[in-house]
Amino acid sequence: MLNAFKYAITVIDILVVAFILYKAFMLIRGTRAIQVIKGLGILIAVSSIASLGKLKTLDWLLQRFWTWGVVGFIILFAPELKRALARMGRTTAFFGGSASDEQKNIKEIVEAVERLSSIHTGALIVMAREASLEEVMESGIPIDAEISRELLMTIFYPDTALHDGAVIISNGRILTASCTLPLSQNPKWEEHLGTRHRAAIGLTEENNALVVVVSEETGVISVAIDGEITRYLDPQTLHKILIDYLMSSTEDSKIASKAGSDETE
Repeated sequence: MLNAFKYAITVIDILVVAFILYKAFMLIRGTRAIQVIKGLGILIAVSSIASLGKLKTLDWLLQRFWTWGVVGFIILFAPELKRALARMGRTTAFFGGSASDEQKNIKEIVEAVERLSSIHTGALIVMAREASLEEVMESGIPIDAEISRELLMTIFYPDTALHDGAVIISNGRILTASCTLPLSQNPKWEEHLGTRHRAAIGLTEENNALVVVVSEETGVISVAIDGEITRYLDPQTLHKILIDYLMSSTEDSKIASKAGSDETE
């Protein structure tokens, strides 16, 4: 009985540590710090090899690095660490966000898209799910702001410096703007869709992000998911799609409406 209790405590201990490490990684994913974390992981592996292999010179050098490297990391990435700790203090960031917060964010996005559509202002709004978009984010301008209709409309207004490109939204925040997305190389889209729509499809061919597109020429609202695009959406249908895909726990639900149109952007 005692052994079973100790075993249960050990399993719980491991699960708690794994959960904390996972959430910490999710908080810094897409920031400059993540690249350094990867480098530190490599150095830890090299340090272990040097220690086990009795490589005294290499082991000595790495020990000196660990003495000052951690301090340097804290100083160099103080803004990112401060921001991550602040987000950790909010349950919306650390535990994925409450349903009411997600509903509010979706409402803000839909209202912004509806307004942009009515004035024929082009837009690309990427909503990240599990997949990392750090390479795409590196091509844009960091923002890290709360989601609001007014901010999204300001970003995509034609006279602003950030309007040309995509906005990346993740963990309830607008992270970057003016990002460059990879174009789809599928020939079936080349004759029927413009650059903005093919960029939305191209990104979703590579990961499980969801991309909302507003056509600059026609104001048509579209959604790209899993390398396919659904067009001619009204705000109510867009709202339902975002709820289904961003708040549902299942990944198997698909958009019922038929994708496709021969109209170019």
